[in-house]
Amino acid sequence: MIALLSLFATLLLGSSLAAPASICGIPGVRQISGSLCSRTYNNVLVSTPLGAAEGVADSSGANRFAVRYASAERWAKSSVATTWALPNDATDPAALPLVCPQQGVYDSTFSEDCLSMLLYVPKTFTASTSSPVFVWIHGGSFIEGSATDPGLDGSNLAVATDSIVVVFQYRLGALGLLAPNGSMNLALLDVINALTFINSNIATFGGDNSRVTIAGQSSGATMIRSLLAAPSASHLFQSAILQSDPMNYGFLSTATYQTLQNAYNGLVGCTSSDVACQAALSLDTILSAQGTLSNEALGLDPSVGIGEPIRTVNDGTLITTPLDSTAPFPSVTKPILVSTVLDEATITIYGELFRSPVPEDEFEGVCDSLLGEPRTTSVVNSSFYPPPAAVNGSVDARVQLQTLGTDYIWRCPTWTFARNWIANGGSAFVGLYTVGATYPGNEAVSLCTAPGAVCHQDDIEIVFGTVPNPNPAQANLIREVQARYKAFMLTGRPNDPAFVPWMEATSDEVNVLDLGGPGMIAVGACTPSFWGDSVPYDYQVFDS
Repeated sequence: MIALLSLFATLLLGSSLAAPASICGIPGVRQISGSLCSRTYNNVLVSTPLGAAEGVADSSGANRFAVRYASAERWAKSSVATTWALPNDATDPAALPLVCPQQGVYDSTFSEDCLSMLLYVPKTFTASTSSPVFVWIHGGSFIEGSATDPGLDGSNLAVATDSIVVVFQYRLGALGLLAPNGSMNLALLDVINALTFINSNIATFGGDNSRVTIAGQSSGATMIRSLLAAPSASHLFQSAILQSDPMNYGFLSTATYQTLQNAYNGLVGCTSSDVACQAALSLDTILSAQGTLSNEALGLDPSVGIGEPIRTVNDGTLITTPLDSTAPFPSVTKPILVSTVLDEATITIYGELFRSPVPEDEFEGVCDSLLGEPRTTSVVNSSFYPPPAAVNGSVDARVQLQTLGTDYIWRCPTWTFARNWIANGGSAFVGLYTVGATYPGNEAVSLCTAPGAVCHQDDIEIVFGTVPNPNPAQANLIREVQARYKAFMLTGRPNDPAFVPWMEATSDEVNVLDLGGPGMIAVGACTPSFWGDSVPYDYQVFDS
């Protein structure tokens, strides 16, 4: 069982399957499409409190500014920048920042000096514009990703929503979340420093620092949940959008973090107090040990779950609440918008774990390896995951496993979170994407390109309006989502008169909007009496 779950831990939320592209001629890293590199730019200049900001303008309708927002020594807290500077000591304002160290990319494309952001500012904006600010936190299971990931060109979104769009980077993996000296949540502190930098400087670009909406997908959404659980960060944003957050996983406990940190120290051969040893480690050693720990984490402490073993920690100081059903939920006031996609678990189930059909008589055994006996009994005795129809005389249990995985990791805990949020003073709007755009790399799983499929990450290019050659359904959804996001940034409600009302969730009715189709989505297995009660989430099972 441990071997199977370790495979899940490696793959479930994992690494994007995207093939390497290029950063303006530098091969070997997943990046936004080459359009940002191939354009002809004219330089623009804005005076900021930290000095002159030199950016670039093109035909997109937005100016782009790259900046180093903070700096940090290895495994130390980052400090907010006090002067405006291009990332990585660049001299060309069109240059894109190097990504944070991560596996799967060439060494030449990453740097520990990676705390950078890209600002996309409509060309019509001036210092007196005072428009909303949309801040995107990228995903990547806390071990990969960047501000220049595919689809994250914020130009179209900025123009469509009449806002400033900011996309930034934070330290990943062991460098951001597993310091040998025991420092916790360094990556979360990076995120807070990015928001602090925006708060101090965005007005000169025409942004209103009192109307900042933070948004993110997958682990980026988990990072937002971490911010919502950190009272010291509350003043830095007014509302939040969480897309495909794997909420089944709670924050790590300090005890689990200590177990992982001790194991990591052993892998790199440095004690917690040996600063010289830690400083001398090569990035290859750091990343290799990180990969080994990720594969072994489930065997060290089952509470890490089957994905994202390296993640934010409920340290009691920065994060002060689990923000889930295991403890009294705090009083909240901010409006949130939460969404998932139709087929969150397809990539894992069909693309990696089970590339051939799974006989129906193996369904219960696979469930048991994931959930354990008590939860499996509730699942198999329920009516929510019936065997699919036979095809050519055989039944493929992967259909059930995909639905189960989607409900277990993403959909149902997200709806539980929305119920908790509104029961304690906040407002919440819940959506499910039934139309998407195949994210680069997802095409490696043929089912993700099938008509009607919407896999994990397939919402990203819809939000950003970066779908290459969108079909009519995609184009319509891009217009709808961007109009709703604009309204949400302005009013805290994602409603535009051109589209049907998006009803606010209540403690009795989640009111899930079909994003791509008519009407509402049925609650199904995500009823409170089933997931979270008959079938507890991982964060409930491992609560200590």
